[in-house]
Amino acid sequence: MNDTRKWGTLVIACLAMLLLSIDLTVLHLAVPKLVVSLNPSATQLLWIADIYGFALAGLLVTMGNVGDRIGRKRLLLIGTVAFGVASAVTAYASGPGLLIAARALLGVAGATIMPSTLSLIRNVFTDPRQRTTAVGIWSSVSAIGFALGPIIGGALLDHFWWGSVFLINLPVVALILVAGAFVLPESRNPNPGRIDLVSVPLSVVGVLGLVYALKEAAYHGVAEVSVVVSAAVGLAALVVFVRRQTKLAEPLIDVRLFRRRSFSASVGAELVAMFAMLAMSLVFAQYFQLVAGWTPLIAGLAGMPGGLAGGAGGALAGPLVQKIGRGPVVALGLVMVAIGFALFSRIGIEVSYPYILVAMIIQGMGIGFTFAVTNDTLLATAPKERAGAAGAISETAHEIGGALGIAVLGSVLNSAYRNGLDLPSGVPAAADGQIRDTLGGAIEAAATLPRDLAAAVTDAAKQAFVDGIQVTVLTAAAILVCLAGATLFALRGVPKVIPEHEEPADRPVAVS
Repeated sequence: MNDTRKWGTLVIACLAMLLLSIDLTVLHLAVPKLVVSLNPSATQLLWIADIYGFALAGLLVTMGNVGDRIGRKRLLLIGTVAFGVASAVTAYASGPGLLIAARALLGVAGATIMPSTLSLIRNVFTDPRQRTTAVGIWSSVSAIGFALGPIIGGALLDHFWWGSVFLINLPVVALILVAGAFVLPESRNPNPGRIDLVSVPLSVVGVLGLVYALKEAAYHGVAEVSVVVSAAVGLAALVVFVRRQTKLAEPLIDVRLFRRRSFSASVGAELVAMFAMLAMSLVFAQYFQLVAGWTPLIAGLAGMPGGLAGGAGGALAGPLVQKIGRGPVVALGLVMVAIGFALFSRIGIEVSYPYILVAMIIQGMGIGFTFAVTNDTLLATAPKERAGAAGAISETAHEIGGALGIAVLGSVLNSAYRNGLDLPSGVPAAADGQIRDTLGGAIEAAATLPRDLAAAVTDAAKQAFVDGIQVTVLTAAAILVCLAGATLFALRGVPKVIPEHEEPADRPVAVS
């Protein structure tokens, strides 16, 4: 294959990933206008927010395997059409029920696109050095898209209705379809075997049960009955799923891959890095809007340098690997993220954006280093014909890591906020619970109080929230430093250039 078609494939894969990355964040900004227009119940609003992630996470493994069997190009184009249709239906949804269904279809379509992009890159770039560069660029675009979502959403919402944030998907969908039909090569597993129909529901129930439990734990605590039940069902399904994979000739996931240090360490690093990144993205969205009082658009622009730094880190990761090796680059990236969090612990109610900017750039570069190298290591370690399944494992780690981050770090923040909140005397009992629940609730409740009392409540709530951020980021920093040490150990001996047709240094152990 000539170089023009190779790099054209990368451009299309990056466009598809950019589409998904932006879509992950635009809904949060649209919620206030959406609520006014459609008047969903509290339960419906939760499903509108979460169903996309549930459908995406639950089907990634299955869709990665489908792509390996029917062709990655075919699955990507089918998924892109479905994503475009779902985007249009979402934008013009006339009620909460239709919006939930459309968001579910968006998640299903996203599950076909995500692993297809990585598997196409894996099969097109057979030269290890080119592959590392290509995956680094793909990771950069993903990071930039994550930061672009709030900016694009904020700009559209300042002038148009809430559905406009989904219509922007349609021109990108059209471009991917037209260019993809002519440029993308078809690739598939030449000897795929049949998909085990028992493994599919086990993987879906296992991942969904775990993700749902983590999300519910963030809101209701780990002792909630629904959290315990869903976690137990999810873990039981995953245990049965893994045991079944060891006995199948053609498993959905070759669990022996996890016996390779390079593979399991890469998955673990991605999970924990996403754990930290997504949780703090939500925290700082609140900090910029509720503490600083900035508009969603200004808050989105404020976070953009972090995404750009992540893009730069992804692009620089390949050359850095050739100088110091894979393990040191990933460890360096995680330490940089930890340093960024440690610097964030010094923020206060008075916003010093230049200081935050320095911390954000350090952290963003570290995220870029980490994801670029772990994605490439994971793909290179897995057999080429199983690239779709390997890409699905990577993306599933992202989804679980994000849910885990919101559950764990979100719980740390909420607990620190409530424990540190020192309210002035005179607060009515009816408002006390709302004030202690969240910072947003406190500001809303304060608006109903007399002016002096409202100011005192707002100051106390903001201070407690900032103190909570300090505890949360230091907790995240400690976790990341420990992971950096573990990753440096686990990736020792993995070559800078993993050969295309040779086993990596850490060969799998046979499973009886």
